[in-house]
Amino acid sequence: MDRFLFPRWVNKFVPLLIGGLLVGAAYGGTIIFVASSPEVINRGYQPEQPVPFSHKLHAGRLKMDCRYCHNTVEKAPHAAIPPTATCGNCHTGPDDKGALPYAAIRTQSVALEPIRESLNTGESVDWIRVHNLPDFVFFNHSAHVTRGVSCVECHGRIDKMERVEVAKPISMSFCLECHRNPESHIRPVDQVTNLEWGMDKTDTQKLEIGHELVKELNIKPSTNCSTCHR
Repeated sequence: MDRFLFPRWVNKFVPLLIGGLLVGAAYGGTIIFVASSPEVINRGYQPEQPVPFSHKLHAGRLKMDCRYCHNTVEKAPHAAIPPTATCGNCHTGPDDKGALPYAAIRTQSVALEPIRESLNTGESVDWIRVHNLPDFVFFNHSAHVTRGVSCVECHGRIDKMERVEVAKPISMSFCLECHRNPESHIRPVDQVTNLEWGMDKTDTQKLEIGHELVKELNIKPSTNCSTCHR
């Protein structure tokens, strides 16, 4: 029996096949090395910011509410990076005549030079994003914060961090565990930014409060893929 030979027109598909394999390999590499990089999901990622902003000082010692800086967290999907004008409310330097505003704290600090420059030029400070979900994941801050999910559930005790770091494993399994058992992760809505809430309660007491809130707020988290992957 003669050896079978493919017809010549099949040769046209060889480059397409090779191209498809290369594209598939590139896509797989992106998923493995980009979507799973430390900057995206790994705990402990702690970049150095252009301005050494201390959450331990502002949110911890000074008890500043998270929403003072992240003012869109209750009404928008994104928590929003605070504009430099927010920093300027306390750290604005002297004006053209050398006069200081009523609230003027550390106006000559070298560490705050990028803030003063930003206020003068209107150019944003190049803050480095810490918590960065893959582009194929949709997360709505407002949907969580207005239903009793505290900042601490995803970001940890941010009020004790001198430099912000990724404290929780922000992965699909992490999110699904919360959606399947919301009672363990919610608190009264007015206590969402009180990161010390629950310190005087046992786990059983917090769980009982969670069960009551789930019924009261009609919380029914979805575990459907389309909830986050849109």
